[in-house]
Amino acid sequence: MQKIKFETKSEFRAYARAKLCAVRNSYKRDKIVEKNILSLLSHLKIRSVLLYAPLPIESNINGVIATCRRRKYKVYVPFMEGVSFKMVKWRLPLSRKKFNIEEPKNSFAVKPKIDFAIVPVIGVDGAFKRIGFGKGMYDRFFESLVPKPPIAFVQKEFCMTQSLLSEEHDIAADIYLTPYKTIIKRGKNGLRVISGRRSCRSKRRCGIFHRQKDGSCKL
Repeated sequence: MQKIKFETKSEFRAYARAKLCAVRNSYKRDKIVEKNILSLLSHLKIRSVLLYAPLPIESNINGVIATCRRRKYKVYVPFMEGVSFKMVKWRLPLSRKKFNIEEPKNSFAVKPKIDFAIVPVIGVDGAFKRIGFGKGMYDRFFESLVPKPPIAFVQKEFCMTQSLLSEEHDIAADIYLTPYKTIIKRGKNGLRVISGRRSCRSKRRCGIFHRQKDGSCKL
């Protein structure tokens, strides 16, 4: 974890954004993240997943979306509504909306249930919580989501600090996945670091989850 001490979210966010903007070989990094996400979803036998339409600073997961659709997964992405968002099915064409985010057309279907959520981050703090763009949309969305699925934070560069910058309402992850380092949460306070390029097919990595009788995934 980054040993620089940060006093505020804004300070760390600025540091992390600069680090992400300086990343080279984005295509290679995105492909590693893509492979690991797909391996994780396959291992867990996921059938419905929340993904996202990537911004340039975020890990490009368009390949994940395409593969999940070919595998007949139910793929949902955020659709902004006021200060939060709802889930809609991924479908083309996309429209560029507020904050330069691309979205499918609105859907008025019943609120879907998802098995897993892939969430982009700007950084992660010492409480394993998300530092995003500062709008709070993901926090509001997950606060109202029942049941709550396991969450994986993803990004193209490792940006984590030991500083405790988050607030109670900020969402926390079960796994933090970057191209060359992955951290998984074990229990209430334990973190385990997996470095290098080991595949997510490893039971040692994916074994943090187990299936319930109702088919859901749980730590």
